[in-house]
Amino acid sequence: MPIAIVDDDMSVRKALARVLSAHSFEVEIFGSAREFVTSPQLRNFECLILDQHMPDVTGLNLQIHLRHIGVVIPTIIITAFNEIGLHDKCIAAGAASFLVKPIDSGILIDAINCAGVQFKGGRSCFEGAP
Repeated sequence: MPIAIVDDDMSVRKALARVLSAHSFEVEIFGSAREFVTSPQLRNFECLILDQHMPDVTGLNLQIHLRHIGVVIPTIIITAFNEIGLHDKCIAAGAASFLVKPIDSGILIDAINCAGVQFKGGRSCFEGAP
C-alpha cells in the first residue's frame, strides 16, 4: 500500500517513514502541502498521513482542497496540538482518523489498516460504530 506522509518536520517524516517501512508499507515523504499536491504520484497513494500544523496550509485545509479537486485518499490527520473541536472538524471533513503526537506505532498501523477498510466501503472504525 503506497502511503504519503506530509509533515514540515523532517524528523517526524523520517521517523514515521521508518516505522511504516518496517511494516512493509511503501512510503513517500513530502515537506509541504505544495510539494505533495504537485507530485506526479498524487493520485497513486492509498493513504495520506497529514500533519495539521504546517506553515503553508493546515492539514484540514489540504484535505478539503484535495476533495475539491477530486483526489480522495484515506487521510489520517496528525497533530501535536489537540485543539478543542479539531478532531470533530477533521472527521466531518472526511478524515479516516485523527491522532495526537507522539503517536504509538501500533495505533498508527491500526489507523492505516482501518482507513483502507473504510475507503473500500467497509465498516467504520470509530469508537461506538456498529
